[in-house]
Amino acid sequence: MDLYFEDFHPGQTLHSPYSYRVTAAEIKEFGQRYDPQPFHLDEAAGESSFFNGLAASGWLTAAIAMRLRVQLLTVAGGMIGAGVEEMRWTQPVRPDDSLRIKLDIEHVRLSVRRPHLGVVRSRTTVFNQHDIVVMYSVINFLAPLKSREV
Repeated sequence: MDLYFEDFHPGQTLHSPYSYRVTAAEIKEFGQRYDPQPFHLDEAAGESSFFNGLAASGWLTAAIAMRLRVQLLTVAGGMIGAGVEEMRWTQPVRPDDSLRIKLDIEHVRLSVRRPHLGVVRSRTTVFNQHDIVVMYSVINFLAPLKSREV
């Protein structure tokens, strides 16, 4: 079901019914391609690093969080980003971690420049399988108004 601006309200909390299992191969592939630091590429290098083991790039974690957000919210016309206010990585993501999200709607407002859209500020908290927070972010996205759909 497509969601519209009117479907979001401050205080609303949504929990992802999906989780995402991170593999060592995926951590290394993403690291090699986008964040080639030793602790993202090799177990031995990870062991002797700040992380004490192979750790996923925070950007891979952010991409997984985005996937889980899109699976959770089917915004009419797509979830169009309108800015990241905050992003924090609080714990490393390891091979075989299973990630899931909680999404809290913090604020909604009509767009000043685009009268057929609203801006939704959301906080996404990413948990691993042990219910440990590994990342959180505050992100704004656009949602069309049902009453003014173009």
